[in-house]
Amino acid sequence: MSLVLAVLALAAGTYAARLGGVHFGGSRLSLQLQRWGDPAVIVLIAGVAATATLYDGQAFAGWARIAGVTTAAGLAAMRAPLVVVVVAAAGVAATLRTLGIH
Repeated sequence: MSLVLAVLALAAGTYAARLGGVHFGGSRLSLQLQRWGDPAVIVLIAGVAATATLYDGQAFAGWARIAGVTTAAGLAAMRAPLVVVVVAAAGVAATLRTLGIH
């Protein structure tokens, strides 16, 4: 529930900042909102990604998922093509699950 409220608050803030940006142009308020808005989006996305990686509902998602996501992050950091990232991450997770590591 708190995640939903955080997303709604961020959506309302983003809408207000965009609407205010139209009216205030390059004012100090608009520049301040832009400076605080960019990191807030990154933190929100990182939080959602971490939650989706570590949890499946209320339970721990398992080590196979963590290994798959870590593989994807590493390949993405090396700028591998998206298809390679997805296939490698799925392959690592599937292999670990086949070996009994969930």
